[in-house]
Amino acid sequence: MRILIAEDDITSRAMLQAVLTKWGYHVITAKNGEEAFRMFQDSDAPQLAVLDWEMPEMDGADLCRCLRQQERREPLYLILLTSRDDAGDIVQGLEAGADDYIAKPFDTAELKARVDVGRRMISLQNEMQKREKLSGILELAGAVCHELNQPLQSVFGYSEILLMDLDADDGNYETLKKIQHEIGRIGELTRKIMKITRYQTKPYLKSQIVDIDRSSE
Repeated sequence: MRILIAEDDITSRAMLQAVLTKWGYHVITAKNGEEAFRMFQDSDAPQLAVLDWEMPEMDGADLCRCLRQQERREPLYLILLTSRDDAGDIVQGLEAGADDYIAKPFDTAELKARVDVGRRMISLQNEMQKREKLSGILELAGAVCHELNQPLQSVFGYSEILLMDLDADDGNYETLKKIQHEIGRIGELTRKIMKITRYQTKPYLKSQIVDIDRSSE
């Protein structure tokens, strides 16, 4: 997982980068709040961040506040790194939008534990978003399939009426039978789509597509 460190002190920044990289995180760094804020505007911005409270141009609490005021598609977990240990300051930081805080000088075991909590929270929220998105797509697909059934039934009914006036050796008879067969295929497809309860994919060319049969089992 990618993580952003915003820290104006070069020594602290290098130390944080070293330990987080050792723990398997892909670290990007900013030396002040303004630079970090710009990085958060990128389409691939990290969802997890450790922000020093005392920074020039924009401090960590203000950065949290500005980020929370934005509409973001992805969840964001913000950890304030601060030498302040007064309960009022901690409350102020959390009210500004921080999810957690770590006191300076930090203990590496505590840092790892709190960052790992943030990682798990982000993973859980991403999974919930994915399920909500899938639920919305399935509801839309179900509504479309429901609306398709009526015209399909009408086309099938009219084809039945036309068949009544044709002999089996008439060329149009076979054409109408093929039309009915394809209507049946579409009907079966809509029924499968309406039964989808999970997301399964299969390879298609160089990408992936929904495996309707497995998803509707």
